[in-house]
Amino acid sequence: MARIINKDTTVCMSLSARPGNFGTRFHNYLYEQLDLNYLYKAFTTNNLKDAIYGIKALAIRGCAISMPYKEACIEFIDELDDSVKSIQSVNTIVNTDHHLKAYNTDYIAVAKLIEENHIDNNTPFVLKGSGGMANAVIGAFYDAGFKNGIIAARNQTKGEALAKRYGYAWVKNEQDIAPEQAKLIINVTPIGMLGGAEANDLAFPQSMIENADIVFDVVALPVETPMIKLAKSLNKIIISGADVAVIQALEQFVLYTGVTPSKELVKQAGDFARQG
Repeated sequence: MARIINKDTTVCMSLSARPGNFGTRFHNYLYEQLDLNYLYKAFTTNNLKDAIYGIKALAIRGCAISMPYKEACIEFIDELDDSVKSIQSVNTIVNTDHHLKAYNTDYIAVAKLIEENHIDNNTPFVLKGSGGMANAVIGAFYDAGFKNGIIAARNQTKGEALAKRYGYAWVKNEQDIAPEQAKLIINVTPIGMLGGAEANDLAFPQSMIENADIVFDVVALPVETPMIKLAKSLNKIIISGADVAVIQALEQFVLYTGVTPSKELVKQAGDFARQG
């Protein structure tokens, strides 16, 4: 049965400088399969303040927030969830009776993956990157009790600031890190991303991937980046960006609708979202 948009349709949205299709396809697929009177649409803006206030004024139920608005939107929010308080980065806004509450479902997703993969918090790790997603990832590891970490980032200002916030070390080049300090390696850069300038590159040197026990790449497309492919061939424990993308989108879906889809339906929605 085809869904018909009407005056009672609940609208959700995303806000990004460069809107993509993953969230739009994921959410709308589930709305259709579950026969929910919801609609999801991606937007960008040149006026963040009015865009956020518009969410409240127009009774938009939920909004996914992407770069470069993750930190800047906080001043316009009524309430911060614990997932935002520690990292000061937002990727989800929920509007309940014109009260805006901010969450970070990337943080929630990474925290769940740490738990599901039974990663010992004594494991020394290296995280490569210093952007908004790096903040969510490093915050989740910090709150899970990981003490022995290194931030590898070419941007010294952002890299040092991120490391200092959580009490980790900073290096400019990951190749300067001793093998025993990198049993868990985490890529939070666009290296390996489909369509990017470095789509065919390894995010870490091959020797570091060979030495690591656990390899985590937040790049969601392709599902298997060059680093993930190599780690898989070496029988490493793998966490992929596809895992993060689906879990965080599911967390948003539940926050917006109050409905928890079946695991099979979530898998179908993730597969459908990656095709567009």
